[in-house]
Amino acid sequence: MKTAYVFPGQGSQFKGMGLDLYQSSDSAKALFEKANEILGFQITKVMFEGTDEELKQTNVTQPAIFIHSVILAKIAPDFAPNMVAGHSLGEFSALVAAGALSFEDGLSLVAKRAAAMQKACEIRPSTMAAILGLADNVIEEICAGITDEIVVPANYNCPGQVVISGTIEGVERACELLKAAGAKRALVLPVGGAFHSPLMEPAREELAAAIHAAQFEQPICPVYQNVNAKPATEVAVIKENLISQLTAPVRWTQSVEQMVADGAEIFIESGPGKVLQGLVKKIASNVALKSI
Repeated sequence: MKTAYVFPGQGSQFKGMGLDLYQSSDSAKALFEKANEILGFQITKVMFEGTDEELKQTNVTQPAIFIHSVILAKIAPDFAPNMVAGHSLGEFSALVAAGALSFEDGLSLVAKRAAAMQKACEIRPSTMAAILGLADNVIEEICAGITDEIVVPANYNCPGQVVISGTIEGVERACELLKAAGAKRALVLPVGGAFHSPLMEPAREELAAAIHAAQFEQPICPVYQNVNAKPATEVAVIKENLISQLTAPVRWTQSVEQMVADGAEIFIESGPGKVLQGLVKKIASNVALKSI
């Protein structure tokens, strides 16, 4: 029986996240304190005591979810994955948990990623929208038909749930066309920019240099990466896929389908919340679901 560990992305944060871990485990506490040192500010204070608004700031959200997710995996007594995957930001957590990156290097890259994405968001007004109840190919065709603005599928979360990303005008026009084509809902999301779209190209270039400079090792198990939903173990492949991830769609549906095809029968979520368990259930209803 194969076990897949999955790691959540932005949006799964909550007030007080990680406080129970900090208080109940000396090894967890040491990692939290190390995170404060690496980041140069008391992220634990924001995680444990901050408001929802403070936790939504990109420079806090991404490191906070990464820290919580990785510490859970590191202190789990029986952490023995046959395969791992992470949703967007969660791919960094997955790589650290699988031994491809150290905690220190992983957190440094996540902090740089958050800062680079924030800068890219400020260059041009952009947004994202969730499209419910429409086939992937219809969404792809409608987005491709809008040529004077940027709008692309960004997250294939589960059957019937795709997030699109692009300029504000492009996303708004796509939403109108998608609703006309039969979408149950087309909901513009309260996000700061067009993640996983060509508008993240400045961030991709900035992060590429940091990823190439970081020390990667071969992971203890295959990592199913967002850009192609395929298992990777070679360092060079992992790095290139990680760089491409910022401007390419997150193929979460396809990743879960591939893990199931490769024998995964239990999916364990490591991180705040249960968002991925809900998505996995919609993709593969017959697998067992747990969280650390």
